Amino acid sequence: MIELSHHGATDGVTGSCHELKVGNAAILIDCGLFQGEEAGNQGSASSLSVDFPIEHIKALVVTHVHIDHVGRIPYLLIAGFKGPIICSEPSAIMLPEILRDALKIGFTRDKRLIEQVLDLLTSMIVPVPYDQWHEIVNGESQSLSVRLQRAGHILGSAYVECDAFSEGVRERIVFSGDLGATHSPLLPDAVSPESCDRLVIESTYGDKDHEERETLRYRLKAILEHALEDGGTVLIPAFSIGRTQDLLYEIEGLIHEFGHEDIRSTTRGLTWQDLEIVVDSPLAATFTGIYRKLKPFWDAEALDRVHHGRHPLSFEQLTVINEHSDHLNAVDYLARSHRPCVVIAGSGMCAGGRVVNYLKAMLGEARNDVLFVGYQAKGTPGRDILTYGPGGGWVELDGERFDIRAQVHQVGGYSAHAGQSDLMRFITGIPAQPKEIRIVHGEDSVKFAFKQLLETKLSSQVVIPSA
Repeated sequence: MIELSHHGATDGVTGSCHELKVGNAAILIDCGLFQGEEAGNQGSASSLSVDFPIEHIKALVVTHVHIDHVGRIPYLLIAGFKGPIICSEPSAIMLPEILRDALKIGFTRDKRLIEQVLDLLTSMIVPVPYDQWHEIVNGESQSLSVRLQRAGHILGSAYVECDAFSEGVRERIVFSGDLGATHSPLLPDAVSPESCDRLVIESTYGDKDHEERETLRYRLKAILEHALEDGGTVLIPAFSIGRTQDLLYEIEGLIHEFGHEDIRSTTRGLTWQDLEIVVDSPLAATFTGIYRKLKPFWDAEALDRVHHGRHPLSFEQLTVINEHSDHLNAVDYLARSHRPCVVIAGSGMCAGGRVVNYLKAMLGEARNDVLFVGYQAKGTPGRDILTYGPGGGWVELDGERFDIRAQVHQVGGYSAHAGQSDLMRFITGIPAQPKEIRIVHGEDSVKFAFKQLLETKLSSQVVIPSA
């Protein structure tokens, strides 16, 4: 028997965890944390514990290192998992770093204990090059191999091809992980698999398309110009991996192209070269450094910039804040002064991290702007600001209400998730239509809309699975 089951990302967009069982052996695809409303009472250790059998799980395959795909790995280890953790070569470098941060927040501040856990984790990681088959199960009556292909979502992201054989039946099963938007910065686009019998696909933006890259870029320019004319701070809550690096890449491009031009009609004579960009997130700084070191995984456009002497992720106008005291000083200074500045700070959904201090200090002034570039899950402060901010509402941060007078913007194309057309292009690019398509990783209304679209375009059986 070849069976699929799901332990997350069926009731929303977080907690990705899927199981492929071949005979009496199985693998997990991701083991992610629930976020926002989807977390429910997941805050306690007991509710986060792995509540499904793992004795037959031979390996964990990680599609990418976002916390909603890897955040439950420590709980998997606690449950007794001892198998290999298979991932791409860039993900193998980044996974210990993202889990180091998760352990500090969710488990312990004991550095010695954290290092012990990370040493165990590192010993289990098996880096696998893209487009190379890796055998997990090899028997006469059952076998299973996996192959990672570029997904274009963040550095190291992959979709997973599984060649499964059991009781005389062979199937090619594909797990999309998170697919990237077409022509996104820094990374090559995903290419559809050569064959697929069953497809498990994300649907975060299964009901809409993003703006085209060039349109998006110039809208970002217009938002920054408008915000900076009145000496305000443009605050961008961004995920440490992917979104931050994409934004730095695009802003460097704007500075390079418009360098000496005034930012709109400002009387201050502020040019694009004078613009200060601040990354206030130690984790984002760490991963930006890793991105720079892993240039071989960049796309041709990004490598061409490097070839011409440019530094897309470490340009002159960029300041990185690491120390907490420097962070507090920056919040205080920017709140009091009228110095135009763009601040990129974590976390992406405003549910914690340094961005919260900026929001508390700056949401109340109309000269400031909040720019969302990624998905905001239900139940997060980011979703509330996006929903109620344009109407002059309020948001609760750390148990206190803050009025929203700052302007609120959203540029969805930097979400790093594929839009509806991108998802359709990935599916229709498969030479023979899958027999079954399972839609996961999306809000209910979005999954239903995407299901209806697929059913009008394809003859595949389309399923929205439950846990």
